[in-house]
Amino acid sequence: MNINTLKTAFFLTILTVLFIFIGGLIGGKTGMIIAFVFALLMNLFSYWFSDSIVLKMYRAKEVDEASAPDLYRIVRRLTTKANLPMPKVYIINNSTPNAFATGRNPKHAAVAVTSGILQLLNERELEGVLGHELAHVKNRDILIGSIAATVAGAIMMLADMARWSAIFGGFGGDDDNNNPMGFIVLLLVSILAPIAAMLVQMAISRSREYLADSKGAYFSGDPTALASALRKISGGVAAKPMKANPATSHMFIINPLSGKNIMTLFSTHPPVEERIKRLEAMARGV
Repeated sequence: MNINTLKTAFFLTILTVLFIFIGGLIGGKTGMIIAFVFALLMNLFSYWFSDSIVLKMYRAKEVDEASAPDLYRIVRRLTTKANLPMPKVYIINNSTPNAFATGRNPKHAAVAVTSGILQLLNERELEGVLGHELAHVKNRDILIGSIAATVAGAIMMLADMARWSAIFGGFGGDDDNNNPMGFIVLLLVSILAPIAAMLVQMAISRSREYLADSKGAYFSGDPTALASALRKISGGVAAKPMKANPATSHMFIINPLSGKNIMTLFSTHPPVEERIKRLEAMARGV
């Protein structure tokens, strides 16, 4: 099994254990069930309608073989190699180079690229990028991200319950309510739990990006082309960040909001330099 797949399983396990621990600590079974159901309903909606929502958000225009023959031909060639159904193909009229994939499963997938990336990359590099995005479809990363978001969202709801509990007396009996240490523990949990959940959720996202790089390079057959594309896209985003919704920034191949390095711990994307390094090592057979 791929190391990044193992990492994803490990991080999802941590999220689940964290949820069970915090739920048992502050909400009991009832609190856990309420938080999980609310988070599940919210993320089910997002999962089921994510493709239409995000495509409308960026005013993406669907294209076909007649209107975008080169782009369509590359996607079709890659889907054949990846053994995937042909997804819908979209172009976003935006000069910032970037791309993303969405859809709840391979049969309902869509791949979108900006007009900027079509102008910036050559065919080999574009094939590497599209291979990366189709790898997200193949790996069902939208589903995995939704699962992580559901558990993390439930933890954050439990943390909100903990804060109100700390303020108004807690879920326990009178002894617990009069215990100053219980109040402090409850308050600390309510502050630290959402941060821990967010960090684990972002770590899952980074692991999936590495996995998509690796599988995408395999689909395109050219890791160095994807490495070159990442270098160019990163420079393009740095020169002209995209006016993107922060809630969707994790979907893009490069964080569209800024080209500047931010703390890796708090990023949904791995450092571009590390991604390029891994792809170049892959090309050398390391």
